[in-house]
Formats: sequence, C-alpha cells, structure tokens
Amino acid sequence: MHRFFIDECLSAGLAALCKDRGLQADFGPHVGMAGWQDWNIARFAFEHGYVVVTNNRRHFLREYAKYEVHNGLVVIVPNVDRDLQIDLFSRVLDYLSELNDLPTNKLIEILADGSIHARDWSSEDHDIGHVGDPSWTAR
Repeated sequence: MHRFFIDECLSAGLAALCKDRGLQADFGPHVGMAGWQDWNIARFAFEHGYVVVTNNRRHFLREYAKYEVHNGLVVIVPNVDRDLQIDLFSRVLDYLSELNDLPTNKLIEILADGSIHARDWSSEDHDIGHVGDPSWTAR
C-alpha cells in the first residue's frame, strides 16, 4: 500500500483525497513538520516509507540523489490552485493503482495538461532532466 507525505507547498486537500480512497497520507504541517527543510523531509520519508508529493522538484531531486533506493517521488509540476492540484493528484493516484506495485525509485511528474511522465530515478541515474528526455515514459 502506498503511504504519502504531502509537502506543505501543496494543499492539505491532497491528504484528504488519499484518505477518501483508503490510502495513508500525512500533510507536513498537520504532523508537526511545518517549515522543515527538504533534506529533513526526504530523510523522514525514506526512514518511514513515504512517497513524497511536492511541487518543489529541484530541491527534492537533489536530496533523492543521495539515496540508492527511495520510496518514490511525485511532482505536481505546475504551481496551480487547490482544485487543480486535487484533480492532477487524483490522476496520479489512478496511475499508481494501475501499477500494482510500489513506486520504488520512480520519479512521477504530472503536468498541467494531465499528462503523467514516469521513469526510474535513483542515485545512480541522478540527472535532473525535465520531461522530454528520451528516458521518460509518457502516459
């Protein structure tokens, strides 16, 4: 089962969406982690089996490059309002439910048009290239 940590740069509504679907999720500020640095959140997520959901792509990729294995990272690429965040994340949850596997070492990004781009991403393959790289799988 997926366990999500929703970064404070996104809406708490994403955690509520997970819970409505029977998934575990925590919103950083609701669990005493408001203002935590990204490196602290990445370490916490790694140690506690969370898939981090964020809008802060660059910082989290830099942190995740330190881990040989990670639980997965979901990036909602556009900085959009709460309702669109919920719509886009709902699409990611649908995608993950179809995988029938944990997103270990996966970087999953969703764009404003709803397209989902996923690839393996670990310390060995730590380029921070954007969507459009040949290594990306679009959905």
